[in-house]
Amino acid sequence: MNTPLIMFLAFVGLTLLITFWAAKKNTGASAYFAAGRSITGWQNGLAVAGDYMSAASFLGISGMIYVAGYDGFMYSVGFLVAYITVLLIVAEPLRNAGKYTMADLLAYRLKPRPVRALASLSTLVVSTFYMIAQMVGAGAIIKQLIGVSFEPAVIGVGVLMLVYVVFGGMLATTWVQIIKALLLMIGALMLSYLVMQFHHFSFTEFFNSVAHADYGGSETPKNLMDPGLKFGVAVAGPWGPIDLISLCIGLVLGTAGLPHILVRFYTVPDAKTARSSVVWAMAIIGLFYIMTTLFGFGAATIIEKAQLTTNGKLDVNMVAPILAKVLGGEFFFAFISAVAFATILAVVAGLTMSASASFAHDFYSNVIHHGKENRPGAEIRVARITAFCVGAASIGFAIYLGPTVNAAFLVGLAFSVAASANLPVIVLSVFWKRFNTTGAVAGLAVGLVASIVLILLSPSGIYGKEGAPFPLSNPGIVSIPIGFLAAWLGTILSPRDPEAEAKFAELKVRAHTGLGSEKATSH
Repeated sequence: MNTPLIMFLAFVGLTLLITFWAAKKNTGASAYFAAGRSITGWQNGLAVAGDYMSAASFLGISGMIYVAGYDGFMYSVGFLVAYITVLLIVAEPLRNAGKYTMADLLAYRLKPRPVRALASLSTLVVSTFYMIAQMVGAGAIIKQLIGVSFEPAVIGVGVLMLVYVVFGGMLATTWVQIIKALLLMIGALMLSYLVMQFHHFSFTEFFNSVAHADYGGSETPKNLMDPGLKFGVAVAGPWGPIDLISLCIGLVLGTAGLPHILVRFYTVPDAKTARSSVVWAMAIIGLFYIMTTLFGFGAATIIEKAQLTTNGKLDVNMVAPILAKVLGGEFFFAFISAVAFATILAVVAGLTMSASASFAHDFYSNVIHHGKENRPGAEIRVARITAFCVGAASIGFAIYLGPTVNAAFLVGLAFSVAASANLPVIVLSVFWKRFNTTGAVAGLAVGLVASIVLILLSPSGIYGKEGAPFPLSNPGIVSIPIGFLAAWLGTILSPRDPEAEAKFAELKVRAHTGLGSEKATSH
């Protein structure tokens, strides 16, 4: 009996029932794109956490800590601290001034067509690269966990994702993410309990074991508590410490520009609930990332290296599932495997939803049709068609690139674009009165191009580690200032925009008070 497969099918059946229920409620654009603005603070907090805690978090960070110790732990810190930026800068203005997408905030006081066109392009780039990374991970993980080959696994995940988005819209996507977050936290708590039980519930014994972990008899034992295993000069060269700083900057600022995270704040009735949902998300995400530390460090003291080696290659993505198997047996291994599958499904559904909403609302309705009503329901139909196209493209690219692509490279590209292109224009639009359309276009375009070019030229890019012209794997320390500089230069080198400056005060009042923003009660 294939227990992981049975658990996978049980989760799929439950989420399809949710999609059927949500589909009956999808009457109108607000229901489809924003779940009718009916999601409560704690529900949206769980959904944000479910959207954010990807397979890279659950499986990747555990493996990173297993092989890189303290430096791997820095990923956990960066992902958590990032939500302080979201809470203090983005959540409230975005909810009060926008409607369905990030570009709504930018178009509030700037010329909408150029801003929306570039914001839509940026959203599609970020979402597509992030989605391809998730799809590649899905294929590889499902192949190992239940024996389904790579291509059918990728296609299966893609088809399920499209069902959620096309038929269930944001409401189905939200509840899939909530269920995934609950399952993930249950699995993480159980696994953490078993790790501490192994060490007799003594943190002293646990950290002593970690300090002397040698990967089950490795020839070169390493002290996992020592920093520098990944980013130290001895391993990463003279640029290692700067690369670590750049990584942290990218993680902290990139989250506040990720489109699939930003659209979550439109599903709540008001800005107070948006802030509440961020607090809930921070609590859930913070607890989860603390537990990933237990998985990674715990695995280094419990799992022998041979248990993670396939065909002579160490598979660090299997750290959490193998740890579950060692400590909890086959059934717990099946449960953790199903949770990993749920994690991937929930994240790719959120990415597809944000990409399709941006194209339909920003590009189709506001760029092509100048914001005028075209035909009743046309925006939703375009969003569904876009979801099919984005999903099909992601499946195709994942299958084509799967055997060779570096998933971390794609995720890094998504965070880099979000931090370098999206965040500068959001911040300057909300806080700088002089900011104008030229500055927004320059910031979006230059930030987008700079981040992509620098990653292509980095050790993770097309030249590889040896011949990379740009020495940093994480370009945020360079590309983010370039994005801000381009937005600033574009503004000061162009004529002042009296209309944009006049609407700044209006935006400021609305962003802080919510006066005039769309409420759930109006639907």
